[in-house]
Amino acid sequence: MASVPVISDSYNHVLAEFECLDPLLSALRLDSSRLKCTCIAVSKKWLALGSSGGGLNLIQKDGWKQRLFLTHKEGAISRVACCLHDEDHVAVATSQGLVVVWELNQERRGKPERIYVSSEHKGRKVTALCWDTAALRVFVGDHVGKVSAIKINTSKQGKAAATFVMFPVQIITTVDSRVVQLDYLDGRLLISSLTRTYLCDTERQKFWKIGNKERDGEFGACFFPVGKNSGSQQPLIYCARPGSRMWEVNFDGEVQSTHQFKQLLSSPPLPVVTLRVDPHYTNSSCSPQSLSFPKLLYLTEHRVMTWTERGIYIFLPQSVQVLLWSEVKDIQDIAVYKNELFCLHTNGKVVHLSLLLVERCIERLIRRGFWTLAARVCCLFQNSIISCRARKNLPLDKLEHLKSQLDASSQQDLIMQLEELISKLEPLDSACSSRRSSISSHESFSVLDSGIYRVISRRGSQSDEDSCSLHSQTFSEDERLKEFPVHQEDEQVEFDSVSHASVTVEADRNETFLPFSIPLSFRSPSPLVSLQAVKESVSSFVRKTTEKIGTLHISPDTRARQEAKEDEQLQELTVDLVASPQEQKELEPQSCQLPEDDHLRDLKAATAEAVAKLQDPLILLEPQSMRRVLQEWLVYLKEKFGSKEHSAFPVKKNKTVCAEEQRAVLEENRCLDLTHGDPVDKEESSVLEDCAEEENTIETCVSKTVGENSTDLKGPLDCSFQVSPPCVIEPDVQKDLTELTTLCFELCVFSCGNCEAEESSDGTLPLAASWTLACRFMRSYFFLLDLKRLKQCIITMYAASPNVWETYIAGLKELTCHSPVALAMENEDMLKILKQLHDLGPWDDSPLLLVHAQRLYEKFGETALRPLIKFHPSILPSDIKQLCRNDPAHFLAYLDSLLKSKPEDKRSSLLRSLLQPESVGLDLLCLAVSHDAPQRANTVDAEGNPRPRSHLFTWGYSQLILLLIKLPADFVTKEKMADICKSHGFWPGYLCLCLELDRRIEAFTNIAHLDDLSLLNGEDGSIPETIEEWKFLLRLAQNHSTAFHHYGPQNGNAVSNGSLSCPDCITVENVALLLAKAIGPNRALPLLQEWDLTPELSERFTGVCEILKIAEKRQRALIQSMLERCDRFLWSQQA
Repeated sequence: MASVPVISDSYNHVLAEFECLDPLLSALRLDSSRLKCTCIAVSKKWLALGSSGGGLNLIQKDGWKQRLFLTHKEGAISRVACCLHDEDHVAVATSQGLVVVWELNQERRGKPERIYVSSEHKGRKVTALCWDTAALRVFVGDHVGKVSAIKINTSKQGKAAATFVMFPVQIITTVDSRVVQLDYLDGRLLISSLTRTYLCDTERQKFWKIGNKERDGEFGACFFPVGKNSGSQQPLIYCARPGSRMWEVNFDGEVQSTHQFKQLLSSPPLPVVTLRVDPHYTNSSCSPQSLSFPKLLYLTEHRVMTWTERGIYIFLPQSVQVLLWSEVKDIQDIAVYKNELFCLHTNGKVVHLSLLLVERCIERLIRRGFWTLAARVCCLFQNSIISCRARKNLPLDKLEHLKSQLDASSQQDLIMQLEELISKLEPLDSACSSRRSSISSHESFSVLDSGIYRVISRRGSQSDEDSCSLHSQTFSEDERLKEFPVHQEDEQVEFDSVSHASVTVEADRNETFLPFSIPLSFRSPSPLVSLQAVKESVSSFVRKTTEKIGTLHISPDTRARQEAKEDEQLQELTVDLVASPQEQKELEPQSCQLPEDDHLRDLKAATAEAVAKLQDPLILLEPQSMRRVLQEWLVYLKEKFGSKEHSAFPVKKNKTVCAEEQRAVLEENRCLDLTHGDPVDKEESSVLEDCAEEENTIETCVSKTVGENSTDLKGPLDCSFQVSPPCVIEPDVQKDLTELTTLCFELCVFSCGNCEAEESSDGTLPLAASWTLACRFMRSYFFLLDLKRLKQCIITMYAASPNVWETYIAGLKELTCHSPVALAMENEDMLKILKQLHDLGPWDDSPLLLVHAQRLYEKFGETALRPLIKFHPSILPSDIKQLCRNDPAHFLAYLDSLLKSKPEDKRSSLLRSLLQPESVGLDLLCLAVSHDAPQRANTVDAEGNPRPRSHLFTWGYSQLILLLIKLPADFVTKEKMADICKSHGFWPGYLCLCLELDRRIEAFTNIAHLDDLSLLNGEDGSIPETIEEWKFLLRLAQNHSTAFHHYGPQNGNAVSNGSLSCPDCITVENVALLLAKAIGPNRALPLLQEWDLTPELSERFTGVCEILKIAEKRQRALIQSMLERCDRFLWSQQA
């Protein structure tokens, strides 16, 4: 069997044609050489087809039955647009430039009628039509760049209004070239011409040019609406750029970033699923495509679609991904509605395509009976089908049914390929086969959407009767615990080990979950007793599992003694299971409560005592007293919930144990330091020596016992976490335990009260040892820690120890390892995972969102950080800084995106709240001026002065830098900021800081070096204020040689933003003109003569001064006249 190319699992969408529209075009007679389709539009109800004969066909999409035909004698139909919010209206543009608006009158079952005819564009070619999204208004653009708006009155408002009130056509603007595309959203009109894109506020009549760089050709632009649950986030704009690029623009017309798709389009095209030809795919990559996108159309689920003469392209612009591209030739125009695409080809043919998930496409093909095509698509996209999500829509039985429908004689190869696909599904499908096989004979089960197996027992089955051995009973309990939803939810912060609300208390279902398959005749009919039995079952299983794990690192002799002891306990348990029915009934109520009360009685008493002590103000306000109380309480916590070595010494724990613990911690930290290449601290070595000396003074038998039981302390740091309690804990007790355990971590209380002698004189351990103990403490008591407070404590106190943060993240990962997001992280793309996280919200400030962000960052890198701004403030910038501490530039990109997403008036306050202490701001400034910045050699010359026009270079984080330097700070901090800007050549920020620090002479010197007259303006105070400053600036201009102005363009923006000619340069004449404008020509001329600068002036200066004198005289005369009129008016009022 020949190998068939298989499409990567990263592509899970496909374009499919399920119905051919050729018969429809034949019925409309649009397939002849005389008449053909010229334009197309679509809405929820209608498909509109304009013809070369002047007719407009409106066909109802539901069944393609109802048809309206509107005739026009004004020429062929060139453009058509359906009103999406009122489908009773449609606008048509003819070849003569007339725009006709029709009201269809479908609700009243009347005849369609013309309600407006505009001749504003008569004699011109209408190139774009667009409806308002809320009002009845049509925007029209033509080939000379004129854009107008037509406001409509309808017959629904009354005959009088429709007949006598005709709103005039409003001229919006006239742009510099042909209008390529129009789009409208929320009061803003987007106009894309051949050279640039414009944004127009139609209510306030304001206009903005998007970007500085022009283009030449047909490039589209569209609005990118945000979801309903996105809060106050504004829509985006995407503008096509040359070379397969797009600008991402905010709703105010500011370019945020440029997305490059050229390299991403080097992948082979995906086939279009159609009945016309068999889908074909070659996995050989093609060369990168440098394309021009003539139009951009928004699709559902945050996608943008475009096309070229080669094919159709669908992008996910926010994550800079290509969803798919397929070869479809000779496309003239495309109309979209949600996930439907109607393609008009240059020959007049119309093709209806649907954008679907692969599994949905196959499911629809199977439903319509297209067996062969469905099988071929299955084989091509088998990697996507194997994924868990696809398997939900395409279960194994559907694929088996599909295989059975194929012809065994003529389609043998296809059948073999399908069988191979089915065989690949089986290992994944049987991931829980060991679990299912053990219950399939006597229990039925169903898989819920969350992945939980719901088991339904069959009474009196053979397997129930045969499962009397202890091994089979224990194994059955293990299975039932996996299927019983008592473990904490992955997306909850509370850590109750049993969720009683999720248990149904019907009689037969209670019997399913009772422990160890107790015979039905002995079971209590009470639901409460059944629930208590479930609690005991869970507690017993978790406790036994914890003890088993604890024995993995102990000595062989100790393990043998423990195994012998466990065998005795198991024999006793077996005898209890076969006890008489009467004894079972008598013992059952007692066993529901006594074991847990006995087990936690001492801990409860110690906890209540510690809580009471901590309420004493004398203790609460004294940290050392609080530590002593917590150390005394910690002994009981370690006895009940600590690891195996702690439980060997219940309350009386001598100094030898503490010394061994501290030795293990320090040795463990020594290994960790050697791994990271850091020298071992001398303080740690001295503590180890002290521990060794003290050990020698203790009795040999005790030391031997401690040595045996402390072996596990020297184990690796990556031991497992205790993410769930080993037994059932009452909610009130759990709350107090969580409070005290978290307080222990915050106060660095990690050891018992008798270990104080081993600490340093100030009551604290060496720093590195404290870090190691903190990691171990988290692993042992993760289920008792308040994760929100824990995160804040780590960021504040353990910022210098990455191991503590990594341990915290590792615990969160283990806590959420079975969450839907963690499972989807393996197969899904980033956008789907982000959407899943958004749907699981609101998150508030849950740390569980942080661990999902960590997984995203580990898999997708910096690309995953920018979309996380949507989860602010659930994820704080301090969290992101911890995630990417190894690559601070990634945090810089996140912070820049976060600030740009906020309104301008709130950016400074947000940034100021993040910069505590102030040194953080300096570090961030150094980072911002050194990343995505021009080379220093291009901005600073050999003498450290600015190069001419080097302030026009583009800095990637210029907005962030300017925000940083404008924040309030002390004088020393501002000076440090100025030094940073100067050393890296960020001259706009340096000039701003010089003026703020009153270093005006230095600012004028650098302006002269930059040689840009526009920097001398009064808006930011950079214009001279005194005669001495004017004289100094004129001398600077005089000292510059004329060769200073003959340089090549230093920056791509320099040419477009300002001419390189003398009117923009710092020359004596230009500065003298500024002086004349500032103080008047009559005062300026004597000063210039006094300073011997008149030889530098030309006739142009003299002419401008004469004009200024005339203007000054007229202004004085006008002021005098106004004052006289005011004076006469006041006297008349007084009289």
